[in-house]
Amino acid sequence: MAEKKITAVVKLQLDAGKATPGPPVGSTLGPHGINLGAFTKEFNEKTASQAGLKIPVVVTIYADRSFTFVLKTPPAAILIMKAIGLEKGSAVPNKTKVGKITKAQIKQIAETKMPDLNCTSLESAMSMIEGAARSMGVVVVD
Repeated sequence: MAEKKITAVVKLQLDAGKATPGPPVGSTLGPHGINLGAFTKEFNEKTASQAGLKIPVVVTIYADRSFTFVLKTPPAAILIMKAIGLEKGSAVPNKTKVGKITKAQIKQIAETKMPDLNCTSLESAMSMIEGAARSMGVVVVD
């Protein structure tokens, strides 16, 4: 089988299970001529179980206007906010602390994010998640 010619690779962050053919999907993918209805239907089916999270997706668009997409894990900041029930992080993280997160919660988030992180061990993944938490004004406790 001949390999398809890739015309574009587009990265988006969409609410799980709530993608619509309108913006940002339509304005980003529409110019490439793919079937927006098919994309949103397939994306919503695959992400329905993760409702409430933002899901990064990488869409590969081919010359014949077909597409494939790969779902990534939600951003660490969103997972941290969900784990401790925050609406948003601190505007001044080095002065204003907005919450506390335990090492167990950090480990759970690191295990979730592991496939998309550029590290080889769980300890280094945990260190990255702790850094993200600190930069949001969240204190890491034992």
